[in-house]
Amino acid sequence: MGIEFNADEMLRIAEQIERNGVAFYAAAAQAVSAPETVQLLNELSRWEHTHLEIFTAMQNALTDAERETETYDPEDELADYLQTTADSVVFIAGQPPLAALGEHPTLEGILQIALAREKDSIVFYTGMRGYVPSRLGKERIEQIIQEEMRHVAMLSTQLADLGR
Repeated sequence: MGIEFNADEMLRIAEQIERNGVAFYAAAAQAVSAPETVQLLNELSRWEHTHLEIFTAMQNALTDAERETETYDPEDELADYLQTTADSVVFIAGQPPLAALGEHPTLEGILQIALAREKDSIVFYTGMRGYVPSRLGKERIEQIIQEEMRHVAMLSTQLADLGR
């Protein structure tokens, strides 16, 4: 049997992913010089922050029953697992946001990493929406998935423009 998550735990993971995304895009915007790319990365950072606010509001609306878990966890290992999951899905926390790009990040490298991580977030949120009831904003998860798809399209366009 695998680890089971309640709505509260799923939303905590989502919140951390969004925090990590905000940090990545903010750092990336400072690492490039092309004005249109700086604008895009800053916009992506703002959108990730908006997603964080949505997930926080959803979490605040949870009932006590939705926060309960049937998993026996006297050592609070589930909390550690959740933190590790959140910090390793999509954007990696605990290291500089651009660490995966090396000492001298390139625009192409930033865009490729961002594109891959946005695709990973779509996969995560697609799975997550099955655990969020309609009354708690399942449609908001769907909206976030659609926004993440737009992020993929914008980043793909930027990458294609580099090759011209």
